[in-house]
Amino acid sequence: MRIQEIAKLAGVSASTVSRVFSHHPNISAEIRERVFSISREYKYHPRLSAKQRNVVIITPYRSAYPVQCCVEMILMALTVELPRRGFRLEILPHDNLERLDSIQFCAAAAIGAEPGDFGYWAGRFCAPLVIIDRDVKEISPEVYVVRSDEAQGMELAVSHLYECGCRKIGCIIHGAPGTGNAGVRHDAVCSFLRDRGLPADDSLVCFGRDEEYLELVGNLLRRKVDALFCPGGIGGILAAHALSLFGRHIPEDISIVASEQTFFSRYGTPPQTTITPDYGAMASAVADVIETRAGGGRMPSRTVLPYLLIRRQSVRSV
Repeated sequence: MRIQEIAKLAGVSASTVSRVFSHHPNISAEIRERVFSISREYKYHPRLSAKQRNVVIITPYRSAYPVQCCVEMILMALTVELPRRGFRLEILPHDNLERLDSIQFCAAAAIGAEPGDFGYWAGRFCAPLVIIDRDVKEISPEVYVVRSDEAQGMELAVSHLYECGCRKIGCIIHGAPGTGNAGVRHDAVCSFLRDRGLPADDSLVCFGRDEEYLELVGNLLRRKVDALFCPGGIGGILAAHALSLFGRHIPEDISIVASEQTFFSRYGTPPQTTITPDYGAMASAVADVIETRAGGGRMPSRTVLPYLLIRRQSVRSV
């Protein structure tokens, strides 16, 4: 199907259809929806303009932990990779999304957002949207996912502690059930602990918010754990502080693995062993989606990348 045929079916000019597909601000919502509806019905995928190089980066509108730490590190990687490929960036807080209707852009990338927030995307925009660090069960046209393999990351940490002789591993997952990746992490940790014949009940694998870490670490110490795994947010820093208040030393008394915090983990006492998404590979994958779609090519709807393990001094070997 050609753009002229869509214009005829929509009862508008070909130039109007072209302006719809380029997100021109002076197009009514009614015409925009009519054109998109016809393009979806006939499975028409417009070729993005090679001249349009603006990418909108959608971020949380306020600091939101444990998401915020990850947002900052992904954002740093994107601000290196996308300009290197000739794209211009505009940062747009999530509470200002109505601005998307009045600016021209070739793609958008959302960090730290819930997929359900973008169920409208296919009905309003033809540019690709890349959702970063979240999974989407049902993916709409022009919506892509770039995320880390949460299950593999949890196994990486549990396996490292097990190989270093830890046999009673406590885990505090930063966040709450049903938010972000917390539930996926919980299920994966429990599964891999059981696979190795280790205890994995709710008293050992739990969820936690910042203010709860002191109490949770105390509970785990009473269970006589020999290691802590603290995925998400600043859980590793909070757990290390709590252990110091209980007079426990890392790693002599207890080993710890956390999520990497670029500006903190290596400066802990001792420096913390961590798991980390490959932020450079993540930014490169996002850029690949945008660049390929801008050239008219197709990309898989999901890109899943492995976690990395950074070995430092917070895990004691047998």
